[in-house]
Amino acid sequence: MTSHTTTNAPVALVTGANKGVGHAIARQLAALPATVYLGARDEDRGRTAAAELTANGHDVRFLHLDVTDTATADLAAKRIEEEAGRLDILVNNAGISTPWQPPSQTPLDDMRRSFETNVLGVITVTNAMLPLLRRSEAARIVNISSVIGSLTAAAENHDPTGAFPDGSFPNTLGYPVSKTAVNALTVMYANELRDEGILVNAVSPNWVPTDANGHTGLLTLEQGARLPVAMATLPDGGPTGTFTCADHTGSGLALPW
Repeated sequence: MTSHTTTNAPVALVTGANKGVGHAIARQLAALPATVYLGARDEDRGRTAAAELTANGHDVRFLHLDVTDTATADLAAKRIEEEAGRLDILVNNAGISTPWQPPSQTPLDDMRRSFETNVLGVITVTNAMLPLLRRSEAARIVNISSVIGSLTAAAENHDPTGAFPDGSFPNTLGYPVSKTAVNALTVMYANELRDEGILVNAVSPNWVPTDANGHTGLLTLEQGARLPVAMATLPDGGPTGTFTCADHTGSGLALPW
């Protein structure tokens, strides 16, 4: 077992961090430096991803975590408690995408799978980690969302990021609706935890190369990870209950709900 963390470096958990923007977030947090628990459902890929970052001299530890399984979330929290004693940063990144179809043609099973991972998974991990986050002097929770979770953008058929030309905003269920729900629970957790100094924000990494979009995008993974990392390291008194999107400047763009 890894020895107990005794440094003042932040302790972070990033879910779904074996690839994509989650891996980029883990890499940037580790470079701060922070002790990073790299959460992944696939043990082989997770260990490989953690080893890659460890080889660069970072303190990155693979953590088996299936966000749809409460038991693994509880075990993950127990291990972090034993090794680090607290958690300063939680990045709820793990998510899945289902085929984009018109609402009337979307199978209910696709909706169930989307919500089980993208919404209930966020709740499962957040609740499991809250006792550890409450031990932190500056706990931060970042929920990875998406611009296509914006109801305003959908209603106006307009993408404020420019990823989709006007008139072509995705009108589908599954992933977009699950991210709308993530935005809602972000506000609810922010309201509950505000007086405890725990900041909770939703962040879209923008259109970055992932398996879900055929590895196309407006930003690189590293660019998309900058804003989630910035929101994960906000100073005391920083914003909470917000919805922002990464951009080329790194400062971020406020998104409409």
